[in-house]
Amino acid sequence: LLRTAQFAEDAGPMAHPVRPASFMEISNFYTLTVYEKGCEVVRMIHTLLGAEAFRKGSDLYFDRHDGQAVTTDDFVQAMEDASGVDLNQFRRWYSQGGTPRVVVSGHYDATAKRYTLKVKQSCPSTPDQAESEKRPFHIPLAVGLLDADGNDLPLADGHTTQVLHLTEAEQNFVFDGVAAQPLPSLLRDFSAPVKLSFPYSSEQLVFLMSHDSNGFNRWDASQRLAVEVMQRLIEDDQAGRELVMDKALPEAYAKVLANRTLDPAMVAKLLQLPSEAYLAELSQQIDPIAIHRVRQFVRRSLAESLQGLLMDAYRLNRSEEDYQLNAEAVAKRSLQNAALSYLMALQHPRTLVLAQQQFEVADNMTDALAALSLIAHSGFDEERQQALEAFYQQWQHDPLVVNQWLSVQATAPSDDTLEHVKALMALPLFDLSNPNRIRALIGAFCGQNAVQFHRSDGAGYRFLADLIIELDSLNPQIASRLLAPLTRWKRYDGTRQRQMKAELERIQSGELSKDSYEVVSKSLL
Repeated sequence: LLRTAQFAEDAGPMAHPVRPASFMEISNFYTLTVYEKGCEVVRMIHTLLGAEAFRKGSDLYFDRHDGQAVTTDDFVQAMEDASGVDLNQFRRWYSQGGTPRVVVSGHYDATAKRYTLKVKQSCPSTPDQAESEKRPFHIPLAVGLLDADGNDLPLADGHTTQVLHLTEAEQNFVFDGVAAQPLPSLLRDFSAPVKLSFPYSSEQLVFLMSHDSNGFNRWDASQRLAVEVMQRLIEDDQAGRELVMDKALPEAYAKVLANRTLDPAMVAKLLQLPSEAYLAELSQQIDPIAIHRVRQFVRRSLAESLQGLLMDAYRLNRSEEDYQLNAEAVAKRSLQNAALSYLMALQHPRTLVLAQQQFEVADNMTDALAALSLIAHSGFDEERQQALEAFYQQWQHDPLVVNQWLSVQATAPSDDTLEHVKALMALPLFDLSNPNRIRALIGAFCGQNAVQFHRSDGAGYRFLADLIIELDSLNPQIASRLLAPLTRWKRYDGTRQRQMKAELERIQSGELSKDSYEVVSKSLL
């Protein structure tokens, strides 16, 4: 969520610090930056101080301020006073917007048995502040070093993870007594909300996937490897070249699937391809059609290469027992549904039967909704309609589940989805005065179905603009939030830019609430 939606917000016209200095309409600042990134700032303090000092700081905070209206400065001050650590520079996380970029390179001196990490930080310009005006953040960078067998090397005080304090634009961190060239494991536990780059090779990423003791970095290595493969394929697709699957990814996934010692929940995470939204966030110019085509190609190619292993994973983790809510059962369900998702990419009647059987006998929402989504997003039209109808008949009296049902349909990648969304809006169950219904159907289509929202004919943009114009007088808060996909118009190709900008100008030409006017006017600057 942070690396897709919040990083995108940081890179857009509505970018702002965790503590905004000013606003036109406060309702526009119930944002991912304030809430999600704000949580990360608190977590960074925990990382910098350690658990014991953080607890002392929180105790002092409540002793001082219980029952009072307080500020972020009061919170940080309590942490400083309890720990004795100077957090003055760290406060820049509250006052500077944008996502910091951290570039790391490594050098090993075999003679001195010394390994050096060279680290640079920067932060791109945001609407309120140029890059040249931004001062270095205090960034906690948690690192480990792996030997040739994948074991953690002991670092400071015998620990295998060390938190480096990155406080300057450029810094060197030296590790002595390193017997051989190590492989760094960087930003462990996502110790700071930054974009980090290091020149890992494909082989090194596979090694980290297989050996890193840190769960986040193991997953992140799988994401990096998949991103590298898919970005090359996106370039091929845009150039009109035939798509050919890189062997590195299926070989890495095969190792993961064959490793029965891994927690099934970890396997499910490692098999999770980067989302279309994340690939878009990493793109210089977003091509939603190429991104979707490539991601579908990779899913299908992996399913073809790993069909036997995926089928084994599905059957081994498919429980015949009654529903249980414990860690082991949750982990098995996650891997079972991850495997089924790949198998359904084959678009084969045999795998459709698996999904139908799971849907029909499911005794929990996780399995039922996973199977429904896969059937609804498949090319089997008759079975799709049957499943959607059966699900609605069973759950029509539960508003939250009906919202899920709407979102499943809104995110279907088929060419008729926009027309289907309009048809759903005409049903009695949909009401423009119900914000949750709007988020479930309209929000899901415009925010999560890039391939159909960004149709080349601009129909998705016109649909959203029409709705915002109608909705702004009824619920300006929801209207302003729905504007988000249009605000990033500068990230797309020329034709889509013109189409999206034209719809923003059409929205602006009418009588608007302060909520929507602030978003539209900032987007058009």
